[in-house]
Amino acid sequence: MKAVAFTHSKPITEFDALLDIELPVPEPRHHDLLVEVKAVSVNPVDTKIRRSGEPLGEPRVLGFDCAGIVRGIGPEVHNFAIGDEVYYAGVPDRPGANAEYHLVDDRIVGHKPRSLTFAEAAALPLTSLTAWEMLFDRFRIPRDQTVNGTLLIVGGAGGVGSMAIQLAAQLTDLTIIATASREETTDWCRKLGAHHVINHHHDMAAQIERLGLEAPEYIFLVTHERLHFKKMTELLAPEGAMGIIESAAGPVDISALMKKCGTLHTEFMFARGLLKTPTISAQHRTLEAIAHLVDNGTLKTTMTENFGTINAANLKRAHEAVEASSVRGKIVLEGF
Repeated sequence: MKAVAFTHSKPITEFDALLDIELPVPEPRHHDLLVEVKAVSVNPVDTKIRRSGEPLGEPRVLGFDCAGIVRGIGPEVHNFAIGDEVYYAGVPDRPGANAEYHLVDDRIVGHKPRSLTFAEAAALPLTSLTAWEMLFDRFRIPRDQTVNGTLLIVGGAGGVGSMAIQLAAQLTDLTIIATASREETTDWCRKLGAHHVINHHHDMAAQIERLGLEAPEYIFLVTHERLHFKKMTELLAPEGAMGIIESAAGPVDISALMKKCGTLHTEFMFARGLLKTPTISAQHRTLEAIAHLVDNGTLKTTMTENFGTINAANLKRAHEAVEASSVRGKIVLEGF
C-alpha cells in the first residue's frame, strides 16, 4: 500500500523530510478496525513528532485525523461492521493514517457524520475530542443547565479553538471571548459563535475590561502557553479554572493561581487510547455525539483548505503551513 513517512528528523524544507513509500497492508487484531483511508488532516502533533527525533529502525508514518471506510475487523470489535464510514484521531504509538490502510482501536472511533464528505469529516476528530474533553470532562461545564460566566479561549481560530468556540456557543450559556490577531481570523471566530474577539498580542485584561466584562471564570489556553501562562493566571477569576494542552517548556509559576484557589487542568487527547484507561470508550461516545451535532446542523466542519491527494509533496506543504502558525481551521488531504 502507498504511505508517507519520515526516516530522519529534518526541517520540512528538506526535499526528503517526508517520503512516499510502499508498505504491506496490516492485519486487524483484537479491537482493531482496518480502515481504507479516504482523507486525513494535519495537526501540530504531526510536525512535533517529525521534528522530535529519529524513528526506531523503520520509516514512521504520521497522521492523527482520519476518515475512511472499514474494510476489516478484529475479533473483539462490537461497534462497527465492514463497510461502515468512520472518523477518528488514532494514537501516536502506532503507525499513523497517512497510508492507504490503517489500523485503529474501535473504542476511539466514531461513525462519520453522514452529512459530511470524507475530507470535511477528517478535519474534526482530534480537535473535537480535545475541545470536548477540556470543556466538559476537565472544566466540567454543565451542558444541561444555565451557567452564568465567561470563557476565554486563547487561540480561537486554530483547529482546537474553532471547535471549542462552537461547542461552548451551542451547548452552554457562557459568554465566549476568543482571541485572534488578523481580520480574517477575527471574522472566523465570530462566525463560529464567539460573542467577543480580542487580540492576544495586546493587553487582554484591558481589552476585557473595556468590553465591560468581569474576569473570566474559565480560560482555555489553546496555544503559546509559554507566552501567556503567567498573565492568564493573573487574569483568571477567583476560584476559576484554567486549561492547557501544550507541554510546559519549563517550570511554571502557579502562585497567582494558588492565591485565587484556582484550578489548573491539563488535556492530552491521546491519553485514553495510549494508556487504555477505563474511560477509553468515552471517545467513541464523544465522536458519535459530535457526528449527531454535525448532522443536525449544530456544529460544522472546520476544514478550510484542501491540499489535494495524500502524498509527500502535499503533506510537506501542509506541515510547512502548520509550522508557520498561519492556518485558520484545518488543512485536509484526500485520496491517493
